[in-house]
Amino acid sequence: MAKQRLNQRQQARIQNIQEKRRKRVAEKAEKELAHTEGEPQKGVVITRHGQNLVVADKDGTLHHCLWRRNVGHIVCGDNVVWQSTGLQQGVVIALLDRQSVLARPDYSGREKPLAANITKLVIVLAPLPEPSEYLLDQYLVTAETIGVEAVVAFNKIDLLDEAATQALNQRFGHYEKIGYPLIQISAKFEHGLNPLIQHLIGETSILVGQSGVGKSSLINALLPDQDIQVGRLSKASGLGRHTTSATTYYSLPEGGHLIDSPGVRSFRLVELSKAELESGFKEFGDFIGHCRFSDCRHLEEPECALRHAVKEGQIDPRRLENFLHLVQQQGKR
Repeated sequence: MAKQRLNQRQQARIQNIQEKRRKRVAEKAEKELAHTEGEPQKGVVITRHGQNLVVADKDGTLHHCLWRRNVGHIVCGDNVVWQSTGLQQGVVIALLDRQSVLARPDYSGREKPLAANITKLVIVLAPLPEPSEYLLDQYLVTAETIGVEAVVAFNKIDLLDEAATQALNQRFGHYEKIGYPLIQISAKFEHGLNPLIQHLIGETSILVGQSGVGKSSLINALLPDQDIQVGRLSKASGLGRHTTSATTYYSLPEGGHLIDSPGVRSFRLVELSKAELESGFKEFGDFIGHCRFSDCRHLEEPECALRHAVKEGQIDPRRLENFLHLVQQQGKR
């Protein structure tokens, strides 16, 4: 109990410190707002470091911005309305509606937004660490829940011989039948990243996956001018190289954008209801609501439509098993 009380006091202290910081920034933003120049204009948040934003205007010029307290919680990828307060300086005065938001639970279990307006989630797997269908299904549930497309990318395919590649295809082939593209990529081969690049063109994408699957190497390969982009951000924000530790919105050479977020390294599924989890497994859609009992748990109940679909080969048994495990884990939170 003493430890629990201490944790509660620590949480309250952290929240109090954060609130004081937000108040100071809000007061500074209000002072800046008194010196705004020109009409309000739209922009996109390229990165956020603490209470500092870098916002790109419609021409791609970067501006160091603060934001008004009543705007809400701003993250990388947000579309905002801002006003200039001087040469490449400004204040964000409104947050525009989000098309999607990727979040993970914080230390208290509340959802913490990581990035906004993503259109594609790229789930990276590799021969090592051993691919996990359970983790893969969590990412796919996230994609379905926030309403973005998902693609599964097998990285470091150069490490596999023909037999191992065929075994990998057989193991994960049911995902393609569900409707998730499966691609094989390798930075070691000439044009080995082309299948991935084709999926990124015109999208705002983010790469997720276990530590060790090569996400950082992929990002470096996809962004040959990353140092130049980081240099522009550092100059605009005045924060030096600190911008490399923040979630950042990069422009891809072939078109589209890539969000690099350190937060996805500790990704966990946010709290979801059983109905939300059911809708996260999109091949369940034809069978949900057709069980004999409306409150069917899809365990041993008679005339369960999902279990019948598994027997008929319409749902892969591993997907149902992972769904049931997720329901159990959510219930323990």
